[in-house]
Amino acid sequence: MFVKPGDKVSVGQRLIALDSGGGSAAAPVAEATRPAEPKTAPAAKARPARAAKSEPEPEPEPEPEPESAEAAEPGEGEEDEAAPASPHPPAASPTLRRLAKDLGIDLARVRGSERGGRIVMVDLRHYIQRLQRLAAQAGRDDRRPARPRAEAVDFSKWGPVSVKPLSPLRQTIARRMAESWATVPRVTQFDEADVTRLGELRKQHLEAYQQKGTKLTLTPFVVKAVANTLLKHPTLNASLDPGGESLVLKSYYHLGLAVDTEAGLMVPVIRDADKKALVELSREIEALAQKARERKLTAEDMKGGTFTISNQGGIGGAHFTPILNLPEVAILGVGRGAVKPVWRDGRVEPRTLMPLALSYDHRVIDGGTAARFITDLVKELEQFAESLVKL
Repeated sequence: MFVKPGDKVSVGQRLIALDSGGGSAAAPVAEATRPAEPKTAPAAKARPARAAKSEPEPEPEPEPEPESAEAAEPGEGEEDEAAPASPHPPAASPTLRRLAKDLGIDLARVRGSERGGRIVMVDLRHYIQRLQRLAAQAGRDDRRPARPRAEAVDFSKWGPVSVKPLSPLRQTIARRMAESWATVPRVTQFDEADVTRLGELRKQHLEAYQQKGTKLTLTPFVVKAVANTLLKHPTLNASLDPGGESLVLKSYYHLGLAVDTEAGLMVPVIRDADKKALVELSREIEALAQKARERKLTAEDMKGGTFTISNQGGIGGAHFTPILNLPEVAILGVGRGAVKPVWRDGRVEPRTLMPLALSYDHRVIDGGTAARFITDLVKELEQFAESLVKL
């Protein structure tokens, strides 16, 4: 200390010397005991001593007081805490002060990690990295569509009501469906497949499949036909990268199968559907549906899908417009087959027609591609090879 209590000080007079080797800051002026040193003391002798230190000693320049304290980015394993508010400028070397000034950073917002709250280069680096992450997050948030909020209504004014909170699963479904609807320019392509022959094949081989411990429904036929059609149309088995600049083409065919449960819609995934025999698909579909209804599906059971099938035929629905299961680019809705009069070979015949609805991401798939896909799918269903059914 170069002054003592009660001394008068003038502008530019030396008051205190700080330890630049990372030690604690000097005591406040009120605790000084050494006499003041003349302002005209030779600087030539002091400068070599400073040069020997690892960092230059700060000069007594006036610093603005911090407007507010903000959390600096902590190092690995540290807690993210705000720098404590202080009426004194933060302790830092002149080199660091100049760098912060050039970058437009207020050091009062940076939390120092050295003794006495001294700020070193790693603290400034962590703070800058934190600002970069916040800026990137703000950019992502700006690209997200604003979530509309309905006006709150007091329905009890018109009669008795009860309030049932949504389950976590239902909330997740709602969030994902809203995200898909707001993000994807979706188009739905409709068609019908004549599944009269599929019904006959199913009846012929039903007993043989039962002897193998599984039920033969139309769903395995649809899964196999979709897998075979995707092999010819890989774009519908792809995903758009988050930046919207690249298409990820997948060489595997993992088909999600939407299952209606009391808890809500669940989509277990049938892996490598293109490589499995019909009896394998039948067993796996039955097992996954049972696990879904019993809430025994794991997170891994529902990951990795490349294309989803939503079959409402068992309930009785016809055409509908399914919403894409992101990040997939297409989904097939299957309705219940109905017997209709069909003109074939110069006469009207009763045939079972199954409604199909292909919803797709128009950013990736054009109408012509979708039409060709659903046309080929109809052929796969109507000309299903009996050799694929036989055990």
